Amino acid sequence: MKKKGLGKITIVLGMLLLAGAAQAKHIIGGVMTYECLGNDLYEFTLKVYRDCNCTDCADFDETAFIAVYNCSGSGCNGQSQNTPFLRINANLLSVNPVTAPDYPCLIPPDVCVQEGLYRFESTLPPSNLSYHVSYQRCCRNVTISNIFDPENTGATHSIEITPRAQQLCNSSPVFDEFPPTVICAGSPLEFDHSATDADGDQLVYSFCPPLQGGGPITDNPNLYNTCIGARPIPSCPPPYDPVTFLAPNYTALRPMGGNPVVDIDPNTGLITGTPTALGQFVVGVCVEEYRNGELLSRVFRDFQFNVARCDPTVVAQIASDEIVNNQEYVIVSCGENTVSFRNESFQQNFIDVWDWSFDIDGQMQSFSAWSPTISFPDTGTYLGKLILNPNTACGDTANIRVEIYPEIRADFSFEYDTCLAGPTLFTDASFSGSGQLTNWDWAFGDGQGSDQPNPLHIFQEPDNFPVTLEVTDINGCQDALTQTLAYFPIPELIVISPSAFTGCVPAQIFFDNLSFPISEAYDILWEFGDGGTDTVVSPTYTYNEPGTFTVTLDIVSPLGCQTDTTFNNLITILPSPVAGFSFLPEDPSNIRPTVNFLDESTGAVRWFYDFGTGQSANLPNPSYTFPDTGMFTVMQIVTHPSGCLDTLLKTIDIRPEVRYYIPNAFTPNSDGSNDEYVGAGLMEGASNFTLSIWNRWGEQVFETNDPFDGWNGRKYNTGKDVPAGVYMVLVTFNGPRGEPFEIKGVATVIR
Repeated sequence: MKKKGLGKITIVLGMLLLAGAAQAKHIIGGVMTYECLGNDLYEFTLKVYRDCNCTDCADFDETAFIAVYNCSGSGCNGQSQNTPFLRINANLLSVNPVTAPDYPCLIPPDVCVQEGLYRFESTLPPSNLSYHVSYQRCCRNVTISNIFDPENTGATHSIEITPRAQQLCNSSPVFDEFPPTVICAGSPLEFDHSATDADGDQLVYSFCPPLQGGGPITDNPNLYNTCIGARPIPSCPPPYDPVTFLAPNYTALRPMGGNPVVDIDPNTGLITGTPTALGQFVVGVCVEEYRNGELLSRVFRDFQFNVARCDPTVVAQIASDEIVNNQEYVIVSCGENTVSFRNESFQQNFIDVWDWSFDIDGQMQSFSAWSPTISFPDTGTYLGKLILNPNTACGDTANIRVEIYPEIRADFSFEYDTCLAGPTLFTDASFSGSGQLTNWDWAFGDGQGSDQPNPLHIFQEPDNFPVTLEVTDINGCQDALTQTLAYFPIPELIVISPSAFTGCVPAQIFFDNLSFPISEAYDILWEFGDGGTDTVVSPTYTYNEPGTFTVTLDIVSPLGCQTDTTFNNLITILPSPVAGFSFLPEDPSNIRPTVNFLDESTGAVRWFYDFGTGQSANLPNPSYTFPDTGMFTVMQIVTHPSGCLDTLLKTIDIRPEVRYYIPNAFTPNSDGSNDEYVGAGLMEGASNFTLSIWNRWGEQVFETNDPFDGWNGRKYNTGKDVPAGVYMVLVTFNGPRGEPFEIKGVATVIR
């Protein structure tokens, strides 16, 4: 059934002409929602908000030019502004003021905001694509603080009806309240931005980027109605670009900053935080509607927060131990009748009068200091008040309850054997004037604790432990005491590793002191039997001579307790050989690849050579022919009669060598003997070879890059015979490792 009260609607299929419209630098927000009426009929509500305090600004459009596009995803990019599914002209139904917030004891500046209401209906047949219903207008307030170029940035207010929403005849959520037009800087913000959904679907809230729409052009009739004009007719197709925030201070997710940062609860839509910067801030809030985990719609509201200085309020607040029901400050004093109060009331600059008063022995006594110190006559409960600016609209009162209890004093003693490791007995000696302790909280300084009055504790390591006892009495009074316990007993049994050792010279041994308890705080002396000593807990020691050695360990605790142990014949060190060898020739090559090895070891009875090629020998003085050039690591392992080994590594370079020789004469007379001038030699691995021959006048007569290519006595081997005589020869090339070679000579032509 069609609803009453709708403005006149015109569905336009052709182009519309607009005349006499002004650029509207006044937009501060808007939102579009829809309701499914059944039979493919939808009712849309568009709310647009403007700043009515601005000068030289246009009013709301009497007609909102709406475009409906039928597309989804990337398909929207192909839509033309001139070919929407529908064009709709929606008339302005009403203009209503938005009520300014009422802050107790705060006077915000005068901010004027108006809401323009448009409502229209449209029949949209079922489609497997989304319907996008959009309205665009430029421009925003020039004074906006958090986006780039606001006076030339417009807005898009759009709603999408997804295929699934069409199938379910879904209606979009509707936001309940419009945000406060003014926020006081430095005051906590708490605004319920929640929405109501008629279908009872799940709603998820978030900050999201406001959308651009249209541009600042108003003076060019050919462009005014286009996507870059101030009022596109009709609105352009999606997707729509977001506004550009002035990052990094402001982003779509942090549009206002603040301390704490202004944020939105995704489940409730509650916006909280404390804005600190003054200015006007564009904010976008999205609510997504889900049914059975499927997204049905996404409603977007674009609005502006005005953060301003406000005449301040005052709040009476006192430093206290407890606040009861957010109404009464409770101060507890144990064993001390004199209480120093700390006044933490807000906005002290605006507090003209303050008065503390307490009922003491049935009489009200007043105190005028900002933070007074008051002596109460005895233990008991005393009620009072702190009144700020009494009898004014901006006053406040704090109720106070002072509880004076008897003294409590923590104390304890401990007992343990200072020389032998064992448990420590702690004995509580605390006192409470109430006569009853209720809780004991021990911290032994080693990460362990107890709640017993007189606990027994075993420390696992020696140290100076800060032991703390905190006690609580029946009144809730607490006191704590920390004492240092020096726990440094000596080990009952000295244990070390290794328990026996046999090795070869030189022998490096790690002596692991397994005794308990032990630490670097103890005086420790190791004697290794060869004159060497050390004083660390677990040393590493090297024996350089063979023999059998007795090790002793002496331990003295920081408290003067001493113990020692002797480990007879603990270490046996066997003699070792010394590997050594040389080789000839000292510069072997591919021409001389056979190397003779000469043993220079001492104390050896067996030899083993590894030549680095997979081949080896067991002779003391072997010979070996290397199969290739290159660097080879030769390893010699020698064995002593004791079975101890020694190893020596040496690197041998088998150098690649080249040899090249040129003759000094030839007889190019075609008699089959010495008819060609050609070089000879070993040239494997050579590169960049050039042989050139020149006559006495400096003219080149032959050149080749092949070391075994010859000259036949003709110019370049194809011309006329050169005259008999002497010719200069130059040969250059690089060796296998890049080393340069140059050979000069003569070629005598004999005819």
